[in-house]
Amino acid sequence: MRKKISNFREESLNYHSQFPSGKIQITPTKKYSSQRDLSLAYSPGVAEPCKEIARSSQEVYKYTSKGNLVAVITNGSAVLGLGDIGALASKPVMEGKALLFKIFSGIDVFDIEIDESDPEKFIETVKAIAPTFGGINLEDIKAPEAFEIERRLKKELNIPVMHDDQHGTAIISGAALLNAITFVGKKINKIKMVVNGAGSAAISCTRTYKQLGVNPKNIFMFDSKGLLHSSRIDLNNEKKEFAINTYYPIQKLDEAIKNADVFIGLSIGGILTPNMLKSMAKNPIVFAMANPDPEIDYNLAIKVRPDIIMATGRSDYPNQVNNVLGFPYIFRGALDVNASVINDEMKLAAIYAIASLAKEPVPEQVNIVYNKKNISFGKEYIIPKPFDNRLITRVAPAVAKAAMNSGVARNPILNWEIYQEKLLDRMGYESKMLRMIQNRARTNPKKVVFCNGEEYDVLKSVQILHEEGIVSFPVLLGNEDRIKYLINENKIDIELHIIDPEKEKNRKKVENFAKILWKRRNRKGLTLYDSTIRMRTNDHFGAMMVDQGEADAVITGYSRSFSLSLRPMLEVIGRANLVQKTAGMMILLTKRGPLFLADTAVIQDPTSEELARIALMSSHVVKGFDIEPHIAMLSFQNFSSNSKTSSKVSRTVDFLHKKYPDLIVDGELQPDFALNEFLLASKFPFSKLVKKRANIFIFPNLESGNLTYKFIRGLGNVQTIGPIMLGMRKPAHVMQMQSSIEEIVNLTTLSVIDAQIRKN
Repeated sequence: MRKKISNFREESLNYHSQFPSGKIQITPTKKYSSQRDLSLAYSPGVAEPCKEIARSSQEVYKYTSKGNLVAVITNGSAVLGLGDIGALASKPVMEGKALLFKIFSGIDVFDIEIDESDPEKFIETVKAIAPTFGGINLEDIKAPEAFEIERRLKKELNIPVMHDDQHGTAIISGAALLNAITFVGKKINKIKMVVNGAGSAAISCTRTYKQLGVNPKNIFMFDSKGLLHSSRIDLNNEKKEFAINTYYPIQKLDEAIKNADVFIGLSIGGILTPNMLKSMAKNPIVFAMANPDPEIDYNLAIKVRPDIIMATGRSDYPNQVNNVLGFPYIFRGALDVNASVINDEMKLAAIYAIASLAKEPVPEQVNIVYNKKNISFGKEYIIPKPFDNRLITRVAPAVAKAAMNSGVARNPILNWEIYQEKLLDRMGYESKMLRMIQNRARTNPKKVVFCNGEEYDVLKSVQILHEEGIVSFPVLLGNEDRIKYLINENKIDIELHIIDPEKEKNRKKVENFAKILWKRRNRKGLTLYDSTIRMRTNDHFGAMMVDQGEADAVITGYSRSFSLSLRPMLEVIGRANLVQKTAGMMILLTKRGPLFLADTAVIQDPTSEELARIALMSSHVVKGFDIEPHIAMLSFQNFSSNSKTSSKVSRTVDFLHKKYPDLIVDGELQPDFALNEFLLASKFPFSKLVKKRANIFIFPNLESGNLTYKFIRGLGNVQTIGPIMLGMRKPAHVMQMQSSIEEIVNLTTLSVIDAQIRKN
């Protein structure tokens, strides 16, 4: 265990230190290639927007990035899990928060670490830099100072300010509380609530619960010294708000929790005992939000009280109270209407929007990611999942409308339909798609064979895949001594199985596999001797392991050309039923969403019939990601059919239109028209792809597909996955030669999903 922790520590340090250091950077948003561009960006052109802002301060939102820029500010006095580590040491955490803002809602962030413990000086510093930003997210500031800092800044600044440690948990747990109470059929003003913890998060949560309708007389709050009551002289103003009558006879947690309907834990792990849980009322609601160890273990709790509705702060249990469900979208809505404040109306709007979303039918993609057949509102689903794409289109508009209705919006939204489209465009699709497939793979990890076990990049990829819970049992093929040397030399800590088909101890397995292959191919000229020779190679052996059910998927291709690596897969595993030729599909993860390119690997000059099959196989895979296929059949001409290539594409489209009238497919199209929906609509308004963003691109021949993919891959600014083999009988995938660690991890992750789908 120590080795694993040590390796993870090293991995984390390497992750943060690799060039460029840290997790965020500044990227220009305007052209800067010519002298004229630079003269517009700076002197003398920059003087013009400066003059406009000097005339009217609100023009700053029109001419600068202020309207999409948030400051994440801390003094490092209460960093989650680390305590008072100071401003400088808190910077990696703040950069992490900045990253979450960007990938979930498209908001740019500067992280600001202020080396100041005096609240007054801290407030003055924040006020002095506030003109730069459209909003301020306070983070990891200890109580009780955090209350006064937020109160003053909200009062004295005219931009949205929110301390997420206080309000983020309050908003998400508030939504969960509403739905839990609804599910059990209780009335919120009648419930008895026990709160263990009296820090900034607990105080803010309980204030929110009161706003939602919980009767203050029915709330019993405990800190580390016991029940809050009015005779205690050690209470600050925030705690006094929840102090009960001095003469209340019950003073201990185990006494107060008897017949309680709700337990809110924002304290320490293990404090809620099974006996306490047993004493709660029927259908108890328990939010055990201490991290990493909840106030009571989830599995223990549901065993003690099967009627419990439970939420925690952990992602490995149902109902995770995760702040990422709230803060990106709350600030998104506030910024988009240029709100002067984040008020109670906006926070309550976020709560009701999140709660309402959990009651709606869940998209299939969310079911797929969490390996569930039909997630629906109930005990194990009272708050939405973080990977639900609908959050941004529900929460941000709700917050924006509340800002408008409460009179704090300075730039109201007039067209909500256009606004919804803009919200989807702001999401970090390229990273979200990858996170979703990784999360889906983790739900049911598989046994995977890696044919290139003697390569460091493959070994490192296997370590990552195993630690991430994507590959349950990695098998490496190759020279055992060489693999063990690499493991020791690079201090790779991993549990794996090494098989060297050349070694005498594996002779019997090789001979058995050879007989199977020989029986299949002896009428194609393969002798038993030749079959045995082939089975001593890693690719044939690995493919046969999958063929015989001894592994779920096989990955190869690192050290040999694609065609040489593919041949053993076809000889041993072969094509699926009714598939005449396999094909290869690449996935590009872009800002506009995933793009699927085929065929980039196998068929050199496909016929029109083969192009149709490639399109249909690609469509089938894309549907597996719960994405509606929009297929562009590519050519070097638009709707002309006056060349051999374009005529072939045209025949393919005619066939697909007649045979599959509901399939959204069109061509022949040049790539720039296929990618630009506005250009397509202006020139070819009759196309089936008008108002439909193309996401599958079928190339007329292998040269065009492979060159396009290799060119994009070489640029290095778009993440790629693949090639995914289409039409194989079992999961067998061939990576590009000398693939990066990231590419190996991504392709293997998809191979695990491939195995999951086939298993189901």
